This record gives sequence, structure tokens and C-alpha cells, in this order.
Amino acid sequence: MLVLGVESSCDETGVALYDTDHGLLGHALHSQIAMHDAYGGVVPELASRDHIRRVLPLTRQVLAASRRDLSAIDGIAYTQGPGLAGALLVGAGMARALAYALDVPAVGVHHLEGHLLSPLISDVPPAFPFVALLVSGGHTQLMLVSGVGRYTLLGETLDDAAGEAFDKTAQLLGLGYPGGPALSKLAATGDPVRLTLPRPMLNSGDFDFSFSGLKTAVLTLVRKAGPGAAADIAAAFQAAAVEVLVTKALAACAHSGATRLVVAGGVGANAHLRERLTRQAGAAGVAVFYPRLEFCTDNGAMIAYAGAQRMLHAQTDLTFAVRPRWDLAALEAV
Repeated sequence: MLVLGVESSCDETGVALYDTDHGLLGHALHSQIAMHDAYGGVVPELASRDHIRRVLPLTRQVLAASRRDLSAIDGIAYTQGPGLAGALLVGAGMARALAYALDVPAVGVHHLEGHLLSPLISDVPPAFPFVALLVSGGHTQLMLVSGVGRYTLLGETLDDAAGEAFDKTAQLLGLGYPGGPALSKLAATGDPVRLTLPRPMLNSGDFDFSFSGLKTAVLTLVRKAGPGAAADIAAAFQAAAVEVLVTKALAACAHSGATRLVVAGGVGANAHLRERLTRQAGAAGVAVFYPRLEFCTDNGAMIAYAGAQRMLHAQTDLTFAVRPRWDLAALEAV
């Protein structure tokens, strides 16, 4: 089965072709970072308009690179939610119209399910069950994943997500948008132990997170230490956030008995998180699986893959609707 995947939930337009027999055939991505940088964050109306400009040229690009024609497509998957309503409508409208024109099925995919399953596209995919640390955009969650659509929430953030805390800390340090990668780069030049920051809920005894207090502590530290300490503040923040993520993720593995851990989402590309988690997980007898770096952020490949898994089990739908808010736990199992 050849599935076209379309991602347009926020500020990246992604298109991919996934073959259930031969794997990922091709993908293309356009990021809107440069456009939104002038505003310090995503402007929904601009994001939607840019998706309109990009989605069809990217589709043609992927088809040409994969040496496939539209007539070869067996189904179309698109991000139905969660995300920005206008941005989601662009991908949904294009996918539904194309599916109707080609007389093939279409399926709306949960954006976070795409992230959860993205490591399965790799050459060495994890087997079910596994614990997933989902650190994508406004989401920080720990899930026990028993199969496609079989997700048990173990813990989540009670306020800011890890990615939001990275971006807001970067903004406090004058690093611009998006802040996560810039902060990590600056942190590599700083001393992570010269300044002290709290580890929120590190010893709470559960698998929930809280990062708003850490962000406030950074603000206090910036005012107290001054701009000359920016590198050390970045390093201290990164060390604190990573310690909480690693500790909670491994505790969730121990609690559930899982010996496999998946890390998915944009923060999963953080080099310090990968190094520390791989080292500590290895000592605990837990194997860690990451998506390819290009699939940590939003992309069409993860949507094509997740959609293909559902189409293999005849899960398609005929409704044209988007879901800006959508509980991952409400998904049906295949």
C-alpha cells in the first residue's frame, strides 16, 4: 500500500510517501521559522497562508523524487489535529480533495500519534510495548505504548511543556525564535554547575512534570546574574530540565516493567538529553530509541506511517473535519 502523508498542524509543511512493503520512499519539508522569526512566535494566519503556497509543490517534489505518479497512491493520510485550526484545514482540504479525485481512502491522523510512532520508521524500530517520552511543542507526556492506538497516559506536564520552557528561557536570554536549538548551542559553552536552578517535581513520586517554576527561576537568575552569565544560565537550565526528563522517564520504565524507551518530539533532538538518557538507560538495562533527527520536528513521514498502519486495518473515515484539540487517549486501537 502506497500512502501519501500531509502534515500542516503548525509552522512546518511536510509531505511524504510511505510504502508498507518498501518503507519510506521520499519526504520533503518546508519550515516557516524565518517567516515567524520577525514576530517572535507563530502567527496563525501567516502559517495557514504559507501552507497553501507550499503543500502542492512539495507533493509534486516528493512524487518526482520517489518516481511515482498520483495514480499509484492507494490512500492519503493527513494531520487532523491537534494544532492550529486554519493550518489543519489546509492539509485536510488538500488531502480530502485529492482522495476524492483519485477515488482512494483518506484518514485523519493524530499529530502526537505520528510523533509516538516516528521511531518505527527507522532501520532498527522498537518492538511493542515501550514507554514513550513525548516532548513535542506544547506537550510533555509519558505514555505506555502497547500497540498502535493502545496508549496509556502515565504522566504529563501540569503547566508549561519542556519545549515551551526551552523557548521561553531562550527568549529571556535574548536568543530569538525558535529558542530550543539556540539555547542548546549556547549551553554547550557554559558551566552547568556554577549556577543553581531547581528540579521541579523531581521527587514527587509520580510521572508528572512542571516547568513553569523553572522558567520563573531562570528569570530571577537573569536579573541577578546579568547578561554576562547567559551561557552558564543556559547550561544550568538545560541540565535541570534534562535531569527531570531522564529521571521521570526511567522511573516510568521501572514502574511499568518496560525495557524499551522511545523519545519523540522536537526536544528529543537535544544532544545533552540523548547523551545522558542513553547512558543512564543503559545502566538500568533499558534500550532507548530515537527518531532520525529530521523526524524529531513535525514532518509528513510520521503522518504517512501512522496513517498507513490504520489503513492496513481498514480504519478510514469520510468526514471532513479538523480537531484543534484532541485527546490522544481517545484514539481507537487497531
